[in-house]
Amino acid sequence: MRVKNGYFVVKQKAVPEVLLKVVEAKRLVESGKALSIQEAVDEVGISRSSFYKYKDDIFPFHENAQGTTITLTFQMDDETGLLSDVLKIVADCGANILTIHQSIPINSVASLSLSVQVLPTTGDISEMIDAMEAKQGVHNVKILASE
Repeated sequence: MRVKNGYFVVKQKAVPEVLLKVVEAKRLVESGKALSIQEAVDEVGISRSSFYKYKDDIFPFHENAQGTTITLTFQMDDETGLLSDVLKIVADCGANILTIHQSIPINSVASLSLSVQVLPTTGDISEMIDAMEAKQGVHNVKILASE
């Protein structure tokens, strides 16, 4: 499989530990909690070479998402107020809802496509998705597209 400068969205649990440590080291330096790259990599337990190898290629999803449109797809139970609860999660995160497409429920389950605009004031998108997944009656939240 050949991918040229492609991007992938993967859940944190699928990312190798060294890459997660690079993200943490970057956060330490950016927040001022570590005064140097050496101090940050020592604290998280990776080498400077690992840091420099991956530093430009890994970042938390929410950092790169601002100013974009993200389309989510998921299934949800046909329950009164559940869609409202999901939309409130989006509003609480500070994202702007652009489109909502919901199918007619089959066997009491509806498919939903939701496009949201990520604004500079929007919170962490991964936390928004986690909150949706944790909502009773919501199933299989996936990022379908990011533009």
